[in-house]
Amino acid sequence: MTDTARRSLLVHQVPDEAWPTRDEAARSRLFSPLALTAHCTLATRTWVPAMVPWRATDDGHVTQDVIDWYGRFADGRPGALVVEATGIRDVPSGPLLRVGHARFVDGLRRLADAVRARSHGETRVFLQVLDFLAIKRRPEPAKFFARFLAVTDGHREALCALTGDARWRTADEGAVRARLASSSDAEAAQALTARELDDLRRGYRERVTDTHLDHVRDLPRALPALFAEASRRAEAAGFDGVELHYAHAYTMASFLSATNDRSDGYGGSRAGRLRLPLEVFAAVREAVSPRFVVGCRFLGDEVIDGGSRVDDATEYGVAFARAGMDFLSLSKGGRFEDAKAPKVGEAAYPYTGPSGHECMPTVRSDARGPFGRNLHLARAVRDAVRIAGFETPVVAAGGITSFSLAERALAAGDADLIAAARQSLADPDWWRKVREGRGAEVRRCKLTNYCEALDQHHKQVTCQLWDRIAVEGEEPATVPRSHDGRRRLTAPAWTLKG
Repeated sequence: MTDTARRSLLVHQVPDEAWPTRDEAARSRLFSPLALTAHCTLATRTWVPAMVPWRATDDGHVTQDVIDWYGRFADGRPGALVVEATGIRDVPSGPLLRVGHARFVDGLRRLADAVRARSHGETRVFLQVLDFLAIKRRPEPAKFFARFLAVTDGHREALCALTGDARWRTADEGAVRARLASSSDAEAAQALTARELDDLRRGYRERVTDTHLDHVRDLPRALPALFAEASRRAEAAGFDGVELHYAHAYTMASFLSATNDRSDGYGGSRAGRLRLPLEVFAAVREAVSPRFVVGCRFLGDEVIDGGSRVDDATEYGVAFARAGMDFLSLSKGGRFEDAKAPKVGEAAYPYTGPSGHECMPTVRSDARGPFGRNLHLARAVRDAVRIAGFETPVVAAGGITSFSLAERALAAGDADLIAAARQSLADPDWWRKVREGRGAEVRRCKLTNYCEALDQHHKQVTCQLWDRIAVEGEEPATVPRSHDGRRRLTAPAWTLKG
């Protein structure tokens, strides 16, 4: 974002809300049922999308903190609850849930059971499954030039041009490394390739276009089976379905990206970029029962330079509907390509640049503001799917924090289901409060992304509206707290009275 663009940002106020009575809520579209499939009907059109809370064990197992986190959302009885992005490979990935081996099934079963119990059977629970490629922390420049840079004749030629000294053409590798390590930023920008410069400034990151790497070249062969096995385990654990994670900064989104120029039939044209996502879906659909829901989350707009736009998304949506997906959940942005450079020793985080802001818009925004900012993307995909003759339900998200906005979106045909992540985090009971005619008691999200800042630093995610408040009758010593003791791990309880 340019300095001019930053200066043009406004601070928007969370609008006042005229909450419905209980009878008005009962007659609303938002609290009406919707059949995802012949075997799965949601009690309401309310949806809690996937959020990563950093509560699993370091080896990917469900903990009591994980169960408490999702149980707390289930207390609000949303129509659907999507459990966090869960890795399909049996590889170390820190305190993120995994489903890459049978040993994870028992813990995931306890989680699914807890959601059903806490929601009194009203909430359908889906597991979001994803693959991701390797990313490393930003290195110290000295370490980068000494260990990570593969010195080539191109670097020698660049030093000749920079210094005017032809002797660099025959310089030994050690001398080239030392000279590059002493370069200014401007010199480094001239001496390194764009990819090398990005590795220096942001840390090494694999791309799906790195087909010189055997495991990246073989992704189309490996991923359908990995997703299929993960989905089979999710069904064995008692989930109602899976959400294939085709969004944001991860492997499948990168195959869909307009930046994917693979020449092996899995990139280039839209048909090429769609090929692996459709093959993954086909493998998953074959691996699970007809009763098991299979949908996906994908991007309506990547936002990045050269990335996919809404016209790509509409074609993707139609292709997914034609293939038989049970729902389409739309998001926006959240890419590595425009992320801010991390500090040395930290990894890049894909929600820090312009595409990240569009994914999770805040009250500091342009004149359009953050509220329902991305509804037009869901509308475009839904319209294209309907024109193509399909009734696949479409989920909309992005700054939806009020009943009136959600209800207008449904009435206008922008979407069939309304997802609210940050508002559900601020008040996990908000759906139930509105449904009971108690909307005035809803804790309104401020859209400041306090929660996202915690996620960025891999801290246990909470909301600033409840993580330090005192609750009448509650013993502070009994409240589970974050590892550093500063934040409570679950929102205060709410009891319907009267």
